[in-house]
Amino acid sequence: MAGATSDPDLILIERAILGDKEAFESLFARHYDRVYAIARGVLLDADEAADAAQEIFTAVLKNLKRFDRRSRFSTWLYRVAVNRSIQHSRKLGFRRRLVPLDQTPETGLPVQTNDEHADPAIEAAMVLLSPSDRAVLSLFYWDDLSINEMADALDCSPNAAKVRLFRARERFRAAYEEVT
Repeated sequence: MAGATSDPDLILIERAILGDKEAFESLFARHYDRVYAIARGVLLDADEAADAAQEIFTAVLKNLKRFDRRSRFSTWLYRVAVNRSIQHSRKLGFRRRLVPLDQTPETGLPVQTNDEHADPAIEAAMVLLSPSDRAVLSLFYWDDLSINEMADALDCSPNAAKVRLFRARERFRAAYEEVT
């Protein structure tokens, strides 16, 4: 329970569960950029990432009572974001169209872009990867999560997160060599 007692979002969560819309809007504003970045890293499409982020927060609001306060809210939220983004990617299948990653979605919130995405070869290689591999690489490289934080977000052990990262790197390297 140590993580929960130091979680600054707990008061907002309690208020949101009681129906305080402003409290949930505060949670949304605090975490939107990170959730959008996770979705964008998996989906590689600015518009689809914005749609997924909205779906993620809708699911979070609906299931906020289920949040287990033994972990940090951000950990739970990022796990939901990874899972929903992968599900969203699978739903889209081959219908997905790529939009430049730095394109700002129509949300009214600023989106931070990453210079790492500026290389077209990186984008092309990422497209060739599975959504799960894109999620792992995005969490580690673009969202700067530690192995332990990645493990929490992926709902696996730190060792499993290391293995997933290693394998995703290998598949990325092969994909990158294929497109360059």
